[in-house]
Amino acid sequence: MSRVGRLPIAIPAGVTVTVTPDNVVTVKGPKGELVKAMHKDINIAVEASEVVVTRPSEQKQHRALHGLTRALINNMVVGVTQGYSKTLELIGVGYRAQLQGTKLVMNLGYSHPVEIEAVEGVSFKLDGTTKVIVEGINKEKVGAVAADIRSWREPEPYKGKGIKYSDEVIRRKEGKTGKK
Repeated sequence: MSRVGRLPIAIPAGVTVTVTPDNVVTVKGPKGELVKAMHKDINIAVEASEVVVTRPSEQKQHRALHGLTRALINNMVVGVTQGYSKTLELIGVGYRAQLQGTKLVMNLGYSHPVEIEAVEGVSFKLDGTTKVIVEGINKEKVGAVAADIRSWREPEPYKGKGIKYSDEVIRRKEGKTGKK
């Protein structure tokens, strides 16, 4: 039995979970609403104040989908109650960010500023000029937007310059040594 899949998902107060017969899960909460279509073979049942995910057989595909489906539904419930955020740090001389409406404009050492438009359901906040906070209720979108921002200047191992996640540790390398 899947260790993740067998755990029931508790539904907090103020959150409603509905499942259609073709396995489209809708989660509504204080922060918004998320809708996702799950695989048709997996059984999803809303019982009292929890969601239970079961699989029809012990086939390899059903075992794989069991834990995945439960994790996706749990992420939806957490998203509409607490939300998700990723914090990015800009490290380097002259690297800075600013907001222009919903657009994030960053100076990253290129000859032009990098402009990133906020995707629907995702917003940007700044903590100073070198910390960007990406927030939203959909974990997948928040992670994708944060990864897109990071891809503009990934941290390099010699000086540590670039855009890194706040909890990321960069393995540093020693530079060249002179002649002896």
